[in-house]
Amino acid sequence: MTSFIFTSLNVQIMQKRLLATLILISLFISPFAQAEIKDQVAVDKFINKMVEQHEFDHAELVTLFQSVEVKPKIIAAMTRPAEGMPWYKYRKIFIRDSRIQGGVKFWQDNLISLTTMQKIYGLPEEIIIAIIGVETLYGKRTGGHRVIDALATLGFEYPKRSAFFLSELEQFLLLCREEQMNPLEPVGSYAGAMGMPQFMPSSYRNFAADYEGDVKRDIWNNPSDAIASVANYFVKHHWQPGKDIAFPVKAKGEQYKQALSKGLKPDMNAAQLKALRIQLPEQIADDEPLKLLSFEQQKGQDLWVGLENFYVITRYNHSALYALAVLQLSQAIKQQYIITTNE
Repeated sequence: MTSFIFTSLNVQIMQKRLLATLILISLFISPFAQAEIKDQVAVDKFINKMVEQHEFDHAELVTLFQSVEVKPKIIAAMTRPAEGMPWYKYRKIFIRDSRIQGGVKFWQDNLISLTTMQKIYGLPEEIIIAIIGVETLYGKRTGGHRVIDALATLGFEYPKRSAFFLSELEQFLLLCREEQMNPLEPVGSYAGAMGMPQFMPSSYRNFAADYEGDVKRDIWNNPSDAIASVANYFVKHHWQPGKDIAFPVKAKGEQYKQALSKGLKPDMNAAQLKALRIQLPEQIADDEPLKLLSFEQQKGQDLWVGLENFYVITRYNHSALYALAVLQLSQAIKQQYIITTNE
């Protein structure tokens, strides 16, 4: 009986080991397995550019790129962005109680830095909060990909947007040198966006801010730096303090469709839209530049007019859906913050 027990146990152990081996093998043969960059000619060309234009060490870059891994999952994610959804589905991702309550708590926890940025830049606290809320749920979801892997994967293996991501890879290596960071350590989104505000490397270099003056721009772990960075980004993109952002509107007849066009920048004034039988709020002056936008609902559509500040929000993410989600989340957060403060 004893020998039978030991034999049975040995069989079970062997089966478990075999299963573990099969799992490991499946990982390596999976279509999402890690892989090296295929186009080494393109890599060499990129390395030579960094050496010639920015005086990087050739041998160090060759060694660095030997550690870079192509991630097919990243390319798969790029083919199904949330901004491809209709509005009624997109809105549900962000306008929910947990994100509103999280925004109120973020406001309470970072009141001083938010108030300071509002006074300096004229950017409402709730807009800054909503940006960070939409991007990373107030720093809780900053991404799990090495930034260099994400940028290299999209730069070398995603021809559709190769030029953009190779440019961002260039910016990333420059910022790592400037900030004295190991290029293999920073982690971000599948597109290479970093930290609480999800800055791309070029945005980090141009707009990331040091709130405390400690010569560090830590957008990963320091909420004050993240807040200051978002505020600085908006100001540099010409935010207009005290001005409106967008309004829902109604239209009579079908003439309004003449005003629906591609792009996000205001391209008609209020007088022109009124002539198309679009009913605008009284406070909008006839010469105010506006953009008429349509948002798909399950039945019908919602019409909005975006002002210049709405366009500024789209500079953060070039999507009208994104900008409207930020606006509506910011309004919900402010309303709940006022209620909570007055309790």
